[in-house]
Amino acid sequence: MAATVTGAETVEWNLDDLYAAPDDPQLAGDLETALRDAKAFRERYRGRIAELDAAGLNEATAESERIHSVVTRAQTYAELRYAADTSDESRGALAQRAREQGTAIETELLFFELEWVEVEDNRAEELLADPALAKYANVLRTERRYRPHVLSEPEERIDAEKSVTGNSAWVRLFEELVADLGVEVDGTTTSLDEALSRLQQLGDQGARRAVAEAVTESLAPGLRTRAYILNTVLNERTIEDRLRTYPRWISARNLSNEISDEAVDSLVEALTSRYDIPQRYYRLKAKLLGLDTLYDYDRYAPLEGEPPTVSWDEARDTVLEAFGNFDARAGDIISGFFERDWIDAALRPGKVQGAFCATTVPDVHPYVLMNYAGERRSVLTLAHELGHGLHGVLAQPLGLLNARSPLTLAETASVFGEALTFQLLLEREDDPRARLSLLTGRIEDALATTFRQIAINRFEDAAHGARRTEGELPVERVNEIWAETQRAMLGDAVQVSDGYRSWWSYIPHFIGVPGYVYAYAFGYLFSLAIYERYVEQGDALVEPIFDLLRAGGSAPPGELAQRVGFDIEDPGFWSAGLEAVSVLVDEAEALAGEIAG
Repeated sequence: MAATVTGAETVEWNLDDLYAAPDDPQLAGDLETALRDAKAFRERYRGRIAELDAAGLNEATAESERIHSVVTRAQTYAELRYAADTSDESRGALAQRAREQGTAIETELLFFELEWVEVEDNRAEELLADPALAKYANVLRTERRYRPHVLSEPEERIDAEKSVTGNSAWVRLFEELVADLGVEVDGTTTSLDEALSRLQQLGDQGARRAVAEAVTESLAPGLRTRAYILNTVLNERTIEDRLRTYPRWISARNLSNEISDEAVDSLVEALTSRYDIPQRYYRLKAKLLGLDTLYDYDRYAPLEGEPPTVSWDEARDTVLEAFGNFDARAGDIISGFFERDWIDAALRPGKVQGAFCATTVPDVHPYVLMNYAGERRSVLTLAHELGHGLHGVLAQPLGLLNARSPLTLAETASVFGEALTFQLLLEREDDPRARLSLLTGRIEDALATTFRQIAINRFEDAAHGARRTEGELPVERVNEIWAETQRAMLGDAVQVSDGYRSWWSYIPHFIGVPGYVYAYAFGYLFSLAIYERYVEQGDALVEPIFDLLRAGGSAPPGELAQRVGFDIEDPGFWSAGLEAVSVLVDEAEALAGEIAG
């Protein structure tokens, strides 16, 4: 299986805006200075936080933010270099050194948050209402939500110091194992990401089956090890929840997302109750492909043979036009990512799988990593990550603490960017069959971001529950849970192949950010609602959208949503978003009928 040439083979980011080189004296100097400043901060403030007035607390928070910003910049540089090539041991060593130094600094600063959450409620509210503390009011109010779950300072220090040999170590091992996976088809070895992208390009079911079987074969050798890593992370979450008295395995994640357990339950219930939508679409897909049985590896198959490769230059121009049509300011910001080498898009051995945008990089700018394979979904992935980049650039002036958006809103600009790009692609196409192909692709993206993510959430929920009641889970038990939760979504519309049972084992979210995935569905439906309103209102909604993005995480999610006219606490909010996805399926069915007739 020869690699597809796209023109992205030489697209690599330039990290010089962070540091000149891994041995740049400034890098080591920043970490040393931050540690020294953290110790001085502890010496000055430990035991005094409850005594501070609003101006004093504002000064202390600002100094803590400054120290954290220095550390974050150094860690970001090390982590980005490592993500670009996890096979390079020197890169891994630098990332680990930055993590360890960061942990040492975090340990020195730990008392600040602990003492703040212990401040008596009435006094805390008095301080938070003072204009002198306005800049950090939301940050400090958010921290107090953890009050019932914090441990004593000695316990928290132990937990912080051991973190570099705990979850972060398992995350690194998992990433390296997955990055080293090679998929062999027709005598050629390629990366996992590229192999998976071929399932979206191959028009023959037999060819797709061969690739899927090759992926399954590549996952087999380290499957037991990856299952052990998962079990360890599941058990770590169990211990953490017990010690911190979190009621459920996902409660800590929900707290960090500034959303209640009940609100997440409402989201999950809304999507699982509408599994008829993906099942209806997959039945249509089987008919369009002329298949009696649609298998898991057929879900993203092209409708007509092998679609043409989209070059990197074409993808860049399309995404720039889409953002520029929305607003010239957005287009200008996005163009900077291409012109100044803030993107790493090349497929290469050792690179982490998937895509991400490092948004909160103090005093610099975001960076985007992706594995560009040249299919339509890669174009939309590029738009997605650059949406994150736009969000990061707009929120950056707020500073490290306020720029961070909770995960529930972090997908807003990314999904909006995808919608803009898709609409542009659709407008360019006159041929009904090509339009149907684009529409089905859009539906598949919607299903992958909503229903699939909730099915994955159900896998996590079941796995965490099983680990707590059954003990360590054998590989086959994990495979079984994965298959069951996937079948619940797919119904009898898609046949789950035996090989697919192990495909959970390359997904990094279960290890790095347990409970994260529902945020995709939350963000997608929220962003879809914004996009639909933008289509209705046009330019009138541009400034409210910019205001939302500029706000970062400086206000609670509900308040930020209200700025664009939505109540995310309203259960009907999810129903409206899901109906919009259902309407897309209606449109595809109607267009398919017109073509057939």
